[in-house]
Amino acid sequence: MVNLTDMTIEMKDELAFTEEEKKELERARSMPITFDADCPETTPEMAIRFKRVNPPRRAAEVHMA
Repeated sequence: MVNLTDMTIEMKDELAFTEEEKKELERARSMPITFDADCPETTPEMAIRFKRVNPPRRAAEVHMA
């Protein structure tokens, strides 16, 4: 992880979005979500059957590693 207090102004500017990127993000936020055959909307029944590929580890397992 990066500590922002250790970064120069130039380094911070490289990480910032350009005005064009900000406009693209805003345009994308305003677009409606479109579901189709390849990406259908998740129903409550589908959500119940959903299984995580990488289930979260319990705290005890993390401390033992």
